[in-house]
Amino acid sequence: MVTSRASWLRPGRAVDVVLAMACVLPGVWRDLQTGLFNGSPVLNRPAPLGIAVALGLVTALAVFYRRSRPLLLYAGAVASWLVAGAWPTLPVAQYAVGAFVRSLRLRVTLTAAMVAAVSTPMWLVYGADASLPISLAICILPTLAGVFVRSRRGQERLLVDQARAEERAQIARDMHDVVTHRVSLMVLHATALEAAEGRGAVEIAGQIQTIGRAALEELRTLVGVLRDGGEAPLRPQPGVADLADLVDASRALGLAVELSIEDDLRAPALVEHAVYRVVQEALTNVHKHARTARTTVVLASDEDGVSLAVRNGASAAAATAGPRSGHGLLGISERVRLVGGSLSTGPRPVSFPSMSRPRQVPVLVSVSPFT
Repeated sequence: MVTSRASWLRPGRAVDVVLAMACVLPGVWRDLQTGLFNGSPVLNRPAPLGIAVALGLVTALAVFYRRSRPLLLYAGAVASWLVAGAWPTLPVAQYAVGAFVRSLRLRVTLTAAMVAAVSTPMWLVYGADASLPISLAICILPTLAGVFVRSRRGQERLLVDQARAEERAQIARDMHDVVTHRVSLMVLHATALEAAEGRGAVEIAGQIQTIGRAALEELRTLVGVLRDGGEAPLRPQPGVADLADLVDASRALGLAVELSIEDDLRAPALVEHAVYRVVQEALTNVHKHARTARTTVVLASDEDGVSLAVRNGASAAAATAGPRSGHGLLGISERVRLVGGSLSTGPRPVSFPSMSRPRQVPVLVSVSPFT
């Protein structure tokens, strides 16, 4: 019941009520009926009050369904005009034709029929000087206005769809980062648990449990954004300040990682989040493909922006089996591009190239291969 009442109180319903009144009033107020034909183009005299009121009420009721059934309003408006000379209903119906009738051919046909219904009796009695301006004002211009509004709404829907697609892509990248990193750590811990043969099993199992809980918590946050009415998380996204904890987690798994961050490094929040996700993906790949390699993470800034380099050496150990999506480097490349930077990967030492000043603070990332 509350939902129904709220729907009737929304702003769109107020417009419906005003338009419905414009359709009802000509039936009871003679001044809103045309005086060119003594009140009725067909009867050539004022229509009986009961008939005029009935047509007005039917047309007013059709107003509330004009978005889904505009032809009902159109039929009521034509009948009200021909029988009772109620002209205020005509622009209302023609606007609905332009805004809510999908077929272009049908819109043209209905508008032409309305022009004929309005202009023909006027032409026969008063000539073209009276019929053409009136037909243009109450038949054609409202239709064009409806077509314009329909086009604008279509553009707005397109922009909304694009924004939703971008948001889904962002959520997909976040879910990849979260799932791949956490699950990879759980696989590595499980492998260590198997190799331990009971030694330190409780400690390793506790680490698996902690990682699993963290993964579930992050997934709940991301999935909540997808739900209708779900609130965005209030906590800040991880950034440069969280890199030390990320590296410590890798060290706890036996990865030799050195982290170097320039003192007093400052960057926009989006850039810091991109840096964090790139380092997270890089360390995940090192865990999977080169877990005995020595790895360095260097983060610095200059007048051109922020530079990040993640490098690892050769590994004597075989790659660890784990989840593979094939979208890791593609995802971080897109993240870096969105904040105005560039990503460089390759089986060779990478030096930071010169950069022109971009529109946003850039992230320049050099990631060596994890082999």
